[in-house]
Amino acid sequence: MKSRARKRKPARTGVAPSEKLWGGRFSRGADPAAERFTGSLAFDRRLWPHDVRGSVAWAKALAKAGLLSASERDTIVKGLEAVQEELAAGTFPFRAELEDIHTNVERRLQELVGDVGGKLHTGRSRNDQIALDERLYLREVIARVRAGLRRAQETLVARAAETVDAPLPGYTHLQRAQPIVLGHHLLAYVFMLQRDRERFGDCGSRADTLTLGAAALAGTAFPVDLEALAKDLGFSAVSPNSLDAVSDRDALLEFLAGAAITGMHLSRLAADLTLWATAEFGFVEFSDAFATGSSIMPQKKNPDVAELIRGKSGRLYGNLMAVLTTMKGLPLAYNSDMQEDKEPFFDSVDTLEAILAVLPPMLASLAFRTDRMRRAAGENFATATDLADYLVRKGVPFRQAHALVGRIVRFCEAEGKSLEGLGLVELRRFSPLFDDDAKDALTVEASLRARALTGGTAPEAVRRSLALARTLIARA
Repeated sequence: MKSRARKRKPARTGVAPSEKLWGGRFSRGADPAAERFTGSLAFDRRLWPHDVRGSVAWAKALAKAGLLSASERDTIVKGLEAVQEELAAGTFPFRAELEDIHTNVERRLQELVGDVGGKLHTGRSRNDQIALDERLYLREVIARVRAGLRRAQETLVARAAETVDAPLPGYTHLQRAQPIVLGHHLLAYVFMLQRDRERFGDCGSRADTLTLGAAALAGTAFPVDLEALAKDLGFSAVSPNSLDAVSDRDALLEFLAGAAITGMHLSRLAADLTLWATAEFGFVEFSDAFATGSSIMPQKKNPDVAELIRGKSGRLYGNLMAVLTTMKGLPLAYNSDMQEDKEPFFDSVDTLEAILAVLPPMLASLAFRTDRMRRAAGENFATATDLADYLVRKGVPFRQAHALVGRIVRFCEAEGKSLEGLGLVELRRFSPLFDDDAKDALTVEASLRARALTGGTAPEAVRRSLALARTLIARA
């Protein structure tokens, strides 16, 4: 019997090569699965305002270089404006098979203005184009994030100003340590967020170079005035190395690092508040507007918003590590791996902006239980250090004073007494240097007043810190 040869089924192909920007080299289309796998339109489409802006500026630069006539330039610019109107109105005909936002914009431009639209990409690559889009987007995002951080700072400053004279236990190792005031505690986060705001500003300044003109990796071969183009797009300089321009993602990594650090700061603030809201502390109550209940326990009031602020720091950390890991082994210059920078970057942007939208109103609505804070501030031998300091002022070396007061605390624990409850006779059993004024050193108010140096928790020092915080926040 003759064996019959099996007919091979033709391989499935996606969009025709002619539809691709790079299709001239290829004789068959991509496998549909490969096409879906390599496409980035689903997430990079948010870059469209910056892609259009960069293309308009590039068209004008090409015309200045004599590569487009004035008529061609105007036709392309008007076409791009029409594309922008469609995108803004939500009527733009996105085509997933065209891979990314750059190809979609360029192909739609050609549909609207004809073959002249094909001249726009002269001397330009998607490699330098995406680097530009990301930097333009980053600049916009940094401005929004810094504004959000400022709003959070302003709210914290307002709450700190209300509580400059409200004593609170300060903690180390989650054990009561020394009295502070609530305003001092809140201002700690103001200064953390100030560093965050400055950090994002620094990130923006290091991203302030034009990448357009680097082309694929070696630089454009046409006489485009890149310095003028940089000025047109609001950059202070042109990237000095075309390889670095297309393969660098430091600016995004800096943003992701800044977002992770900010997330850590806000997570710590949320951790304080959720702890203080427990019945065991009872220092704060969340507004109903920023709390939720239990599906089974009718009495519950859970600080879910603060808990989610704390929880989302994990996303911010993960996004930073994802992009660092993607970038760590890439040879110069551009590699498709770098497409993986966008989703973590966009997710960190969205996460951070969501936190900064909900944080200020949540902080403004908190009800602080300053009566409970005041009682707790004087408990658990919180002023023991002040008693040791009293002895130091009498000439006792601090280490001896520390040991002596430690024995007094041990005595109080054994006798069920507080430091404030000890009489002068009892104190003199430990040292004849104790005098009538020793009792005055043991009050919460005296402990606070004693710490009046810069950065201290004395109300007088906290008021100076408030003034400094307001000055810093007012800066750009």
